[in-house]
Amino acid sequence: MKLAVIPARGGSKRIPRKNIRSFLGKPIIAYSIEAAKQSGCFDKIIVSTDDEEIAEVARQYGAEVPFFRPAELSDDYTGTNDVVKHAINWYIDKGQDVEYACCIYATSPFLQARFLQQGLEKLQITEKAYAFSVTSFPFPIQRSIKITANDSIEAFYPEHIFTRSQDLEEAYHDAGQFYWGRASAYLNDEVLFSNSSIPIVLPRYLVQDIDTLEDWQRAEHMYKSLQLEGVIE
Repeated sequence: MKLAVIPARGGSKRIPRKNIRSFLGKPIIAYSIEAAKQSGCFDKIIVSTDDEEIAEVARQYGAEVPFFRPAELSDDYTGTNDVVKHAINWYIDKGQDVEYACCIYATSPFLQARFLQQGLEKLQITEKAYAFSVTSFPFPIQRSIKITANDSIEAFYPEHIFTRSQDLEEAYHDAGQFYWGRASAYLNDEVLFSNSSIPIVLPRYLVQDIDTLEDWQRAEHMYKSLQLEGVIE
């Protein structure tokens, strides 16, 4: 089985009810569910939640909610790997084999089906454990600076502060959209950020973390612009 797991607990703090908050007219979790369905990659698309309202919204948009997540996996400290492991084990306990699992974040309105497909394809033709979304930093991290306790500036990498951008190696970061993995990798807690993973590189215009209300507003502006340009529907 190829299983999509969308973690969506009810107790989000920085943006209350974040996972079902309206994003340009529909609950934000709907975008993740729809992208998963459009990809055609999955035998099951489930939402792992502890919240009845989130479960109802998930079902309305075509996801399954076969169980409610236990309280010990619904606090502020539980990692998504534990949530995915719980879902995999739930199906194994029911006698259903899971070969691949994909964790898809509920707040990923820019997620495109083609990248989910690409992640699965790359995972299947390699021996790697994971394939997940990344994107490039817009500015060289080697020339990053920090503001010190006495309100002055200090370089993180003084040796590169005057190096030309074109002479510095490009750096990437987790795009926070999806994480394909072999079920065995999730169950064995194999390290994601290692040479066991394959990067699926996304363009920066399709990536926006949504952790604050400012992030949310920025994401809505970005999405509307991409709609006008015909990049996304």
